[in-house]
Amino acid sequence: MIEISVKNLVKAFEKDKNILDGISFEINEGERVGILGRNGCGKTTLFKILTEEYGFDEGDMYIAPGRKLGLISQIPNYPKDYTVEQVIRSAFRPLMRLQREMEELASQLTASAPPTLLKRYDELSYRFEHGGGYEMDTQTDKMCSGLGIPAAMREQLFDSLSGGEKTRVNLARLLLEQTDILLLDEPTNHLDMKNVEWLEEYLLSFKGTVLTISHDRYFLDRVVQRIIEIRGGKAEFYSGNYSFYVVEKQARYDLQLKQYEQEQAKLKQLGYTVERMKGWGINNRTLYRRAMSIQHRMERIEKTERPTKDKTVSARFGERDFRGDSMLSIRGMKKAFDERVLFEDVELKVLGGESIAFLGDNGTGKSTFIKCLLGEEPCEGKIKFGPQCKWAYLPQIIHFAHPERSLYDTMLYETNCTPQQARDRLGAFLFSGEDVFKPVSVLSGGELMRLRLCMLMDEKVNLLVLDEPTNHMDIASREWIEQALEDYEGNLIFVSHDRYFVEKFATRIWELKDGRVIDHPYGYEKYRAVQEKERQARLAVPAEPKKKPAAAKPTGPKPKSTKRQLELVEKQIAKLEETSAKLDAEIAEAATDYQKLQELMTEKQSIDDQLSALYEQWEELSLEMEEGQS
Repeated sequence: MIEISVKNLVKAFEKDKNILDGISFEINEGERVGILGRNGCGKTTLFKILTEEYGFDEGDMYIAPGRKLGLISQIPNYPKDYTVEQVIRSAFRPLMRLQREMEELASQLTASAPPTLLKRYDELSYRFEHGGGYEMDTQTDKMCSGLGIPAAMREQLFDSLSGGEKTRVNLARLLLEQTDILLLDEPTNHLDMKNVEWLEEYLLSFKGTVLTISHDRYFLDRVVQRIIEIRGGKAEFYSGNYSFYVVEKQARYDLQLKQYEQEQAKLKQLGYTVERMKGWGINNRTLYRRAMSIQHRMERIEKTERPTKDKTVSARFGERDFRGDSMLSIRGMKKAFDERVLFEDVELKVLGGESIAFLGDNGTGKSTFIKCLLGEEPCEGKIKFGPQCKWAYLPQIIHFAHPERSLYDTMLYETNCTPQQARDRLGAFLFSGEDVFKPVSVLSGGELMRLRLCMLMDEKVNLLVLDEPTNHMDIASREWIEQALEDYEGNLIFVSHDRYFVEKFATRIWELKDGRVIDHPYGYEKYRAVQEKERQARLAVPAEPKKKPAAAKPTGPKPKSTKRQLELVEKQIAKLEETSAKLDAEIAEAATDYQKLQELMTEKQSIDDQLSALYEQWEELSLEMEEGQS
């Protein structure tokens, strides 16, 4: 059954400038569809047309009769004194009306009450029960737990919340309503990984129809069944998840390019033949007529457009050479605000070349940890950088001292480069032509991040610290940032909820949980597997075998990431083997000193245990490398 049908829809906000230019598509009942496209292509406009917040200029739109739509980006106006709890429970307004009427009738039910009153009460009671009235409290608690809305927040005034918190509360309200068609506009933007995973499971079991605008590639891979990409105001269709879309889009590009090149070669050959026959036909009208016939045939050939491809970043960071293994060591680090301890007893060491993802739920103190690490926030403990370490920090929100300056002037004033070097470096980060003369103040979040990375390119940095580098960026901007970091060989420490980004770059995970930083010496894929194994052990239920994805994630972890981790493991093994050999010599010398011998034997056992774990990890990584190259 078709639930949504759009035919030749046209919408313009400016004269002769259509943001939607004849877009057509159909959505069937129960489908989960991802809507993709560059920022500003009309995705949110389309959603607002579907909910009739916006009108349209031409075309037709059909929504199946009796189907209820809910749009997450629309936050209704509530009374000033409404608490978060009241906003969430507004999802149950029909049931609450039934409940109030039942209570009024109950007060009138006496021995002498007429049968019609009792009959009415029975009808209401039946509707209330079958509508889920007795599960309202349970459903509300589950939803709030899943989306990270604590009891304290539920008591707050809704108007006192931040924009992200309001969006989360509104998402909870929308999911609790009996909505047939969910329109989700960036639903994962204000959720941490745990909340996003909960939302994914909810949507996978949701019986209705889902249309989602999202730049979260992992979310799209797990949730959607097909993709509609808005490009040039029209729709392009892909019958699979995000991974399928990436592979299929490249295949279509390659096919169109091949057709274009073959067509151009054919036209070139025909053109050469026409010119020769015209020359020969000066005194031969038959040849001349044949030449003109071929030329007319060339004009009638349907031309294939040359396919275009998004530009890519072509830049490389000038990493600083460093000696020794230690880039950073942390001992006894602790941070508390009054009686609230964010983290304590942190003992960590960073080796050269490691790429570390710093994970944790929202509000646990990840950004504070990063600021403490870099000396921007006071804390207890000892933090020591290696003698050759040069770090650079990119915060979530990037500020420039002089936003009124153009990109070009910013490069000249704030970096040591010539005018030509400034243009070349900006061009490598996709700032070209007149764009370089735009003021910094008009740049989007993704463009600001690209500009800051561009400025760091030649600074010989060997430790980059990033706080949510891909937050609020569209997919193209995220891929540009990833391209800029792709060939970076130095260290990375980054906070991120973008699982695609984490999976691609992390060779090690730090997890902030319950005031402790837990060190996981492996990448995100193994981290997820370990977490799932622990969860299944807690539930005492054997884990179900994971289904293979429809297509491999083309932009997921690269063999290079595995290679880097393998090299780090080999360095650690070599170092521990050297330590083990020294301990063997010391044990031989201490044969008559029982107390010292016991200490040395305990230390040797610890080293051997670590080596066993590293040998096992080395075997797994070697196997991954072989599979990646086959």
